[in-house]
Amino acid sequence: MRGVLVIGGGFAGVEAAWQIANAGFPVTLAEMKPHQYSPAHGSPFLAELVCSNSFKADRLSSAAGMLKAELEALGSLCLPVARECSVPAGGALAVDREDFSRRITEKIENHPLINLERREVTAIPSSGTVIVAAGPLVSDALAEDITRLCGGRLSFFDAAAPIVFADSVDMDAAFKQSRYDRGGEDDYINCPMNKAEYEAFLQELITAERAVLHDFDKRDFYEGCMPIEVLAARGADALRFGPLRPVGLRDPKTGRRPWAAVQLRKEDSAGQLLNPVGFQTNLKFSEQKRVFGMIPALKDARYARYGVMHRNTFIDSPRLLTRSFSFRRRPDLFFAGQITGVEGYMESAASGLVAGLNAARSLEGKSPLILPQTTMTGALALHISETPTRNFQPMGANFGLLPPLEERIKDKQLRYETLARRGFDDLNRLLLA
Repeated sequence: MRGVLVIGGGFAGVEAAWQIANAGFPVTLAEMKPHQYSPAHGSPFLAELVCSNSFKADRLSSAAGMLKAELEALGSLCLPVARECSVPAGGALAVDREDFSRRITEKIENHPLINLERREVTAIPSSGTVIVAAGPLVSDALAEDITRLCGGRLSFFDAAAPIVFADSVDMDAAFKQSRYDRGGEDDYINCPMNKAEYEAFLQELITAERAVLHDFDKRDFYEGCMPIEVLAARGADALRFGPLRPVGLRDPKTGRRPWAAVQLRKEDSAGQLLNPVGFQTNLKFSEQKRVFGMIPALKDARYARYGVMHRNTFIDSPRLLTRSFSFRRRPDLFFAGQITGVEGYMESAASGLVAGLNAARSLEGKSPLILPQTTMTGALALHISETPTRNFQPMGANFGLLPPLEERIKDKQLRYETLARRGFDDLNRLLLA
């Protein structure tokens, strides 16, 4: 029986391998960790979370929630595991990152048709069914081979937020509340600032010393993971209308909405580690401690990990890939994950799932499964395959990718719910056909 090689054990790679194996075909999943790590990885487990531990909103009337519902219907590996090791995060689905990756690794290792090989793949095999899910931090040798195959690549910078120890947060200067009281009362710890504290923090944040970035300039920051110091430089209220927005919060000490507030979200199920939401950064470590220490509740914060910035790579997918995630010039070669230009954990998982399903279908002699554009997964597939290449940029799930409704619905929440239900109905019809 013909097997499949999947390169990379991130979200896309494990989903692809899972789908192929469940279709009855043997899979070799090649992952270079722990023999070699990228600058952003540090765990030997598969499906490692390198930035936030949140998979975003879980309600169907959100783009992220719509994508999750589709993944469940399509037989995702990652989503049910995420629910098993979730941590409180209001209306979002967040996980204990180590527990999640460990469970995924165990499922892959225990599948009888998946052979996990811990080795670096330096070149794409010239024949056989292959899925390249090496991720945006692909190793140098494989990146060179992809460049040769694809005729060039695009690169940008991505950033991660620091992680603080929960017992180092000054709870006398913080309060627990989910925005608009969505979810549990203690899902988030809020670190409020008054106007004077915010303005002083903003000034130091903008002028703080940043880590040196080689080979790139400031134009290469990706908008979806903008460092907080870069966002702050856009204007006095950029943070107050962004990650530090105080709407939906009320400080019990004052009875009023704070001028600005940093939200801390649990990183692990025990709540010993906290992630400052939206605080991805490229500041030097010493500057992170100094500047973030100006936030009253974080004045004595201890850091389990400082924020870092790393290089990401994605291919010019619309010129190279079809809606099935197969290579236009070679139908038995597939790409999946953020290297294709989908942005986000669940988006990467969805691309790997679709690539895996279609790799199995190609081995069965079947036509590819093309998901409707009305589904979020199908819309992402359309984005990576048909967006004009001159303006091609990574994209996460959002309702702007979907075709408009025939009827006009003014209420945004109702409009989003209607879009999600339309897509889900179309997906069910396709799966039942």
